[in-house]
This record gives sequence, structure tokens and C-alpha cells, in this order.
Amino acid sequence: MSYSDTSIFITLNTANFLEFTKFQNVYHCSSIPFYTVGLLSPTQYLLCVILKLSPLCFFYPSSSRPQAVDPRNSSTVTEFILVGFEQSSPSTRALLFAIFLSFYSLAMAMNGLIIFITWTDPRLNSPMYFFLGHLSFLDVCFITTTIPQMLIHLVVKNHTVSFVSCVTQTYLVFSVGVAECILLAFMAYDRYVAICHPLSYAQIMSRQVCVRLVGAAWFFGLIDGILLEYMSFRNPFCKDNRIENFFCEAPIVIALSCGDPQFSMTVIFADAIVVLLSPMVLIVTSYARILASILGRASSSGRGKTFSTCASHLTVVVFFYSSAMFSYMNPRSTHGPDKDKPFSLLYTIITPMCNPIIYSFRNKEMKGAMVRALWRTSQAQAESV
Repeated sequence: MSYSDTSIFITLNTANFLEFTKFQNVYHCSSIPFYTVGLLSPTQYLLCVILKLSPLCFFYPSSSRPQAVDPRNSSTVTEFILVGFEQSSPSTRALLFAIFLSFYSLAMAMNGLIIFITWTDPRLNSPMYFFLGHLSFLDVCFITTTIPQMLIHLVVKNHTVSFVSCVTQTYLVFSVGVAECILLAFMAYDRYVAICHPLSYAQIMSRQVCVRLVGAAWFFGLIDGILLEYMSFRNPFCKDNRIENFFCEAPIVIALSCGDPQFSMTVIFADAIVVLLSPMVLIVTSYARILASILGRASSSGRGKTFSTCASHLTVVVFFYSSAMFSYMNPRSTHGPDKDKPFSLLYTIITPMCNPIIYSFRNKEMKGAMVRALWRTSQAQAESV
């Protein structure tokens, strides 16, 4: 019998045994979260089990493939509805669309300019600008994950998203958000070394060290995103599929599942302690040491400039971390649509828009690099004409 004429029904139970039964169909996989993994060979499926991506897996004939089955009424959840701002009047939605489109365009333009300058201007080769370029790239990824979808939903009536789209969006938000949390801590440490240990700065923050730090932030974000995404969708969904936000925010998604959400929320809370509180402690400690060092040896004008810079940096950090902490470290009883959306907007669009202004446009070297970039662009256009 050929490969295409055969399919295997595999059950992995609590006794950890495999039972093989032949069916005349193709391979499909469905797991406890009840979303379709796709067409898999037995080898791919066993790899899935080994990696523990699914605690219980079945191969079904394609005609009987289940999706999000409600054990109470056998209903199927194949999509979610992002409520967002659908309760607002048409005029309010039009105003919000104009405001958020302006914010999104501004954030994309400023972060894109910083990426271009820090990666092309040879004068900006210090670790600080290396980190700034990657921070802007993370901001571009972060804001693009959520805001374009929200803008579309502000002008159309259909606010549904597929299950797979929701899973993907949740993973990207987690991965990029975690990477940015860690990168902000590394940036604070870089400033601490530069100001408090200037003689050892080049040795401590070498190019190789900076690359490793950025790679660690990305790696930890991608790996941690897998864990958090799995905890968000590990249970079947048999309740209301309406998400009271403008994107698939994990705590709200978990509350819609028909399993016990306590374990998933506990894991996310513990993860938030590591990802949010630990970097924030490092950031606050670094800037506190910077201020103490500067206040002890700088002139009045130098003190004012340093205090202004540190205060602006800390303002962005506090906005980003506090809004994320409210979303992922507060009990669900304290949440609600009127509370969740403002905090979600704060860390998904306001912070990515403010980061370039706070970290870059107040810097004389960045301003000079922008002027040089604009001059080179105008010269190239003049020569082409």
C-alpha cells in the first residue's frame, strides 16, 4: 500500500503507549488546544510530541478533524471577535482612526530613520547607537503586530480573526515585548558603564559583548514567547469568543478557555516577575548609580542635563513596564475593557512612538547624523536630476 493511500491513527495516552490503526485518508493532527497543526508525517508528529508542544495528540482522518470542540454543547470555536472600539460611535471611530494612524506613521518614520542612520553612519559606531538601532527595530516589529489590524477594524464592521491569526499575534507580542524588556535593561547598563566606569568602557562593552547581549535578548524573547503562547492556548475554548480588546491579549484569551485558567495565569505571572520586574530593578539601579556619580562631580549645568536625560529615559521605562505589569501581573478581577485598552495602547503604540524622541532626538550626535543623512539624500536626488 502506498504512502498516499495510508494514514495512521496515533494515540498518546497517560500510559505513554502508541496504538497504530490504518485509515484511508491523509494525516492531520489536533491537540488539547484544539487548533489544527496542519498536515504532518508520523516523523513530524513524533517530533512534536518529543518537544512537548502538545501533551495529547491524535491523528484523525481529514473528514473527522476536530476544532475547538465545546464538551458541553459540541460547538466549534474557529475564530475570535476583537471587540476593540466597536461600541464607539462612527464619528468617534473616525477620530480614533486619524489619531492612531498619525501615531503609527510617526512611530514608523522615526524608528525607520533611526535604524537607517545607526546602521549606515560610520560615526555612530558606539554601543549606545548599536542598541538604539535594535530598539527601534523591535519597536517597528512591536507596533506593526497590533496597530494595523486595529486601524482596519476601525473602518470595517467585520472584527473577526482566525484562531491561527490570534495565536500568531499573541506569540509575536510576547516575543518582541520580552526582547524589548531585556534590551532596555542592557541599554541602562551600557549607560551606567559609560558614565561610572569610562576608562573601562571600551573593554567591558566591546562589539562582541554588545552582539551577544542583543542576541541574548532576541533568543530569550523567542523562546519565552513559545512558553507564554502555549500557556495561553493550552486549554480548549468553549466560552464566549469575544475579546474585549483591540488585539489578542493573553490574559483575556485565557479567561475565554473552558479549562482552569489558574495554572496558566500563575505561569504567566511568574514569567512576568522575571521578564518585567528583574530588568526594571536593573534599570532603576543603573540610573540611580548614574545620578549619584554625576551629582558628586559635575557642575550645575552638567547635573541639570544629566538629570533631564535620566528622567526622560526613566519616564519611558516606567510607562512601558507599568502598563505591561498591569496587563500581566494583576488579578483578572481588577481588569475590564475600560481599564485594559488604555494600558494596552500605552505599551503598544505610545511607548514605541516616544522611544525615538526620548532616546535619540535629544542627542546632538543623532541630530547631526540626521542632518548628514538628509544632505546625502538631497545630493543624490540633485545628481539624479
